[in-house]
Amino acid sequence: MTRKIFLIPVLFISFLAVFPASSNARSEAGMKITDEGVSEGVRGFYLAIGDYFHVPEREVIIIRERRVRDEEIPVVLFLAQRAGVSHKTIIKLRLSGMTWLELSLYYGLSPEIFYVPVRVIKGPPYGRAYGYYRNKPRSAWKAIMLNDAEIIDLVNLRFISEHYGYPAEEVVRLRSGGDNFIVINNKVKKIKGAKVPEGVKGRGKGKR
Repeated sequence: MTRKIFLIPVLFISFLAVFPASSNARSEAGMKITDEGVSEGVRGFYLAIGDYFHVPEREVIIIRERRVRDEEIPVVLFLAQRAGVSHKTIIKLRLSGMTWLELSLYYGLSPEIFYVPVRVIKGPPYGRAYGYYRNKPRSAWKAIMLNDAEIIDLVNLRFISEHYGYPAEEVVRLRSGGDNFIVINNKVKKIKGAKVPEGVKGRGKGKR
């Protein structure tokens, strides 16, 4: 019996050695994007988001851990900065069931904020949204009805093209080819190199 009791703490210590603290615990402790379960491409996407929106890495981690999909993190930060509220407030409203458009209108933000100037484009995933902008006078853009997917596509288009100083039309081309924005970010980063053009990096901050 004594031997069995002695073995229990030994086995428990061995378990901890083999299965260390979760990645969430590691991120809370260091607040760095270094989780072993995060791929290099995803990590690069998070770092680019932090650079563009001028937020520390820990905020990107916090947003991710609140059940926000990777490609929606830029939308959270974009709307938080445009509305002048915290990202926690945006997430709370989003998780309550509001669409991205409803959330925008709640803060008096017109669909005009999502528009990114590009040459005429056709076909998915951008053709429908740009058709709305193209077929209405600018004074009527406040009445445009965008769905969640269209807003996600437009915000990420702005983020990646402005962050890297890369033509928006080329981002549209990559997206139309089926790449998600994590893949697109990785491709554009390699094309442009690690250095972001002066005056471009961090342009997500504030209203323009």
